[in-house]
Amino acid sequence: MERSHLKPDNRISSDFFEELLADDFIEFGSSGGVSYKKDCIGEDGVGVRDLSLNDFEISLLSSDVVLATYRVKDKTRQQDTLRSTIWKFRDGRWQMFFHQGTIVKP
Repeated sequence: MERSHLKPDNRISSDFFEELLADDFIEFGSSGGVSYKKDCIGEDGVGVRDLSLNDFEISLLSSDVVLATYRVKDKTRQQDTLRSTIWKFRDGRWQMFFHQGTIVKP
């Protein structure tokens, strides 16, 4: 699921983010800004960039909550970020509840 929201077609799909993100989703972005679900659903979605994911790990926090941590290489912006996501299992599916990106110093 983490890889799915890095795909260009998904990053511009309001329908995709409507399903993926919990209604109470919040993100602390690598830009220093805070975003909510409503900010990710729109004409351009979250924008297309050339992204790759590595060093992926999952920690089970409870039977219906997991923490995913990983690195993203953003070739578009020429930067690497550390990422963390909290996923919750609700209404028969996993949804992204919290996401944070932190820029890695060169």
